Amino acid sequence: MRVLLKLILDCEPDAAWRAIRSPAGLRSVSAPLMVFHSLEPDGFQEEWSEGEHPVRVAGLGVLPLGEQVIAISYPPTHGHTRLVRDSGYGVSGIFTAVNYWEHTMAVAPAHGGGTLYRDQLVFDAGPLSPLLWPMYWVFWQYRALRMRALARTW
Repeated sequence: MRVLLKLILDCEPDAAWRAIRSPAGLRSVSAPLMVFHSLEPDGFQEEWSEGEHPVRVAGLGVLPLGEQVIAISYPPTHGHTRLVRDSGYGVSGIFTAVNYWEHTMAVAPAHGGGTLYRDQLVFDAGPLSPLLWPMYWVFWQYRALRMRALARTW
């Protein structure tokens, strides 16, 4: 199943690029619906490095949802478009229902200024996919609202 976003953000592409490469960016656009806690020995770094980053997730900051691994890669740049990909997986809780996860975020200069932000989630949870899709869609819309609100501060 697929969830897509396409937004024009009121910030420079470099600022959006820093935000999507940052654990702080993830936390700011997800809270308070979902709160991410690092399970790495030194906690969250300033910027996602390529590789696996284990996290614990709480709904509304208090409801334990489980643990997952955020697996970051930076695919090659296409022109002025820069990409971040998370092909992580669930370790415990509700995240283990998903057996395929690929979340790709792209930033590029927008015509007329600002940043063109595109976001695609492709996931598979077998027969549960149609039940999970509306929840992911709502969360992606929430993230879009938060991005639009925060972009000016990036």
